[in-house]
Amino acid sequence: MTETTLTDLRDIPFQTADGEQKSLADFGDGVVLVVNVASKCGLTPQYEQLEELQRTYGERGFTVLGFPCNQFMGQEPGSIEEILDYCAVTWGVTFPILDKVKVNGGKAAPLYKALKKARDAEGKKGPVMWNFEKFVLTPSGDVHRFRPSVKPDDPAIIEVIERNLPA
Repeated sequence: MTETTLTDLRDIPFQTADGEQKSLADFGDGVVLVVNVASKCGLTPQYEQLEELQRTYGERGFTVLGFPCNQFMGQEPGSIEEILDYCAVTWGVTFPILDKVKVNGGKAAPLYKALKKARDAEGKKGPVMWNFEKFVLTPSGDVHRFRPSVKPDDPAIIEVIERNLPA
């Protein structure tokens, strides 16, 4: 597993679904899983596993942050209100769903511009490949990147979370 340390990530601003400006620092010093989500994607059932991670580890300082993104074949076309309703009703999502972002290109959200410098298990960095690409950020500043096909409950993701949370 290749680890990348990105020390400045905690202070990069982004917007919540209701327009408030936040940063990773607002979510404490625990482990954060940042993921670009879409409601009309073949990988959308990963919401269920993301929510299970939130329920399992949330009390220990873990949080999932979902960033809706419509850059991949228009698979997140709705308004933020429609997205929030869909996530709550269909998947029972309790973790924060933030404002829609672009993850690639010149207008990519600043957080994603930084995250794309992280390498995946094969040593590759660069553009987000598709919906549900996951970045696990640890309290020490390490970033572990998992491509969309790696499910949220994959042993490699679970190991990073458990190793970096208090017992």
